[in-house]
Amino acid sequence: MSPLNPNPSDHSGLELFLFTIPQSFLLQLGTASVMALLTAQKATTETFTALGEASEELFRGERLPILNFPEPANSQD
Repeated sequence: MSPLNPNPSDHSGLELFLFTIPQSFLLQLGTASVMALLTAQKATTETFTALGEASEELFRGERLPILNFPEPANSQD
């Protein structure tokens, strides 16, 4: 029974004009970029959550001044 790939080192990477980039380096590059995207997604989610909570506090009215409205004059007195 013959092996499926007799010489795996012959074509084990990305061949460019003057040099070849090994598959392990491409795998490391892809893994690092995915990990960076996941970290950025988590940071973005936490930032938007904090912004949402801050806007809720702003519109809740705890930080707004209390307005004194004049009492309506009674016409029956």
